This record gives sequence, C-alpha cells and structure tokens, in this order.
Amino acid sequence: MKLNLQEIPRVKTITKKDFIKNYYKPQKPVVIENFIEDWPAYGKWSLDYMKEVAGDKEVPLYDDRPVDYKEDFNEPHAKMKMSEYIDLLKSEPTKYRIFLWNIFKEVPSLQNDYSLPNLGLKLLKSVPMLFFGGTNSHTFMHYDIDFSNILHFHFEGKKQCILFDQKQSDFLYKIPHSLIVREDIDFSNPDFEKWPALKHTQGYITELEHGNILYMPEGYWHYMKYLTPGFSMSLRSITRNPINVGKALYNFLFMRQYDNLMRRFKGQKWIDWKNEQAIKRTHQKNGI
Repeated sequence: MKLNLQEIPRVKTITKKDFIKNYYKPQKPVVIENFIEDWPAYGKWSLDYMKEVAGDKEVPLYDDRPVDYKEDFNEPHAKMKMSEYIDLLKSEPTKYRIFLWNIFKEVPSLQNDYSLPNLGLKLLKSVPMLFFGGTNSHTFMHYDIDFSNILHFHFEGKKQCILFDQKQSDFLYKIPHSLIVREDIDFSNPDFEKWPALKHTQGYITELEHGNILYMPEGYWHYMKYLTPGFSMSLRSITRNPINVGKALYNFLFMRQYDNLMRRFKGQKWIDWKNEQAIKRTHQKNGI
C-alpha cells in the first residue's frame, strides 16, 4: 500500500495571468519546467560552481536525528567548509544537508545570477535561501512558520517532493506546538500498520530536475528527499490571507516561545510528551 498521492501538475511555461488564476488564487501547487533559461544561474549553477565561488565558506549542516530539547530552533548539527561538503556529496551518500542558508550574504555576486519571476507574487529578494543534500538525505515533513508562498528552484540532480495542504494535518501525526510531524515516519515508504491514519491522506508528489520550479502554496506540508546530490533555492512571498497572517503571528509570537520555554523547563520529558500526543491525538481524531 502506498500514500494516496497525485502527480503535481506540470507546465512547460506559464503566464502571470494563468499562474494567478489556476494556482495562486486556488492555492494549488504546480511545477514549471522551462521558465528560467534566461538566468545566468541556469547555465552556471552546479555543485562544482558553488565549490568554486563559496568553497572557503563555513556552512551549517543538518541530518535526520530526532529533535533534542537542548538544541535551539534550527540549530545546525555540524559545520564544514563548503568545498569539503561538496566533495562529501559527490563521494558518498550522506545525511548531512544545508538548510535555510543565505549564501548571498557570503557571496553577494550570486545575486546577479537570477531575477525575480514576474508571476504576480511579491517575492522577497533579500531572503533567498539555498538547500543542499546528498543521495537519500531528506527533510522531515514540515510546513513553514510564516505561511509564505514559496517558489522552489532546483539545480542539479533529482529531488522527490511530497506535499499536503493544511486540511491533511489531522492524518499526519503532527507534533503539538510544532511545525513538524513524527520524525520516524518514512514518507517515501510509510509503515501503515504503525501509522494507520496515513491511509486517509490525499497529497501530491513530483520529482524536480535542473531548472524546474515548484510552487508551494501557503502552509503546505512538504517532505523533500534528494534522489541524487543537488541543491535548490527558495524565494518567498508573504501571505496576504488574514487568517494565515494570524496563524503566522501565532507561530512566531506564542507557539515558538512557549515550546522553547517548555524545553528549558521540562527538557526531554516535553519532547517525549509531544511525540506521544502526536499519536494519541491523531488516532482519537480518526477513531483509530
């Protein structure tokens, strides 16, 4: 048995009008295959090129270890020179990923290699983020704290993406007071005996290759798995939906602060309680 996933619609290219009408307004994902060929980045950006221009920079690395109460939000698990990291990616599978790294602060000239797509989104060029990973490394299923609209541009290699909208949250074993689900769920090959509520999910799947753009609407859950070594860049557009603005403010001002406070106060017991509650609440909501 597999997850109930439909392929994300794919278009070769798209106009601003059609993007707004067919995907942004209804908040549906789409992959745009041929849209950035005029970017210098399209022809230049590769793992080798990033090693050349940023090889001496120290980068934050993350793996798939469970959340530890001692760690701050998005605290890296290790650090390494970019040149060493890319050599590692190319030599063997590794779980180490670069997550939410603004390389453009370190190498400003890279800002000249791309431009903001004219798709009707007010994209923030000041906060582009890069994501790198090796074969079979993956992110936990999560959604972004600010409920932004995301354009995810992929460079080199192949990446599998699984998405769910917020309506699927009751089936995903969401961790209370958090933006992630149970970290021991393998969304590429889930164990339905252990996680029976996943049978009820309805989501999306796609594979990204060099030059593809994935549009992820506001608050979409996403799981990314690198099928081969590669990297991506994300640009974001702040939500204008009043409900999602409220949810984003709640996440920043209350949820994250409360979670950090409880970690300091209760330590690992807080993490263990949240993990237990994820199962208990999900099964109660679904009569399991």
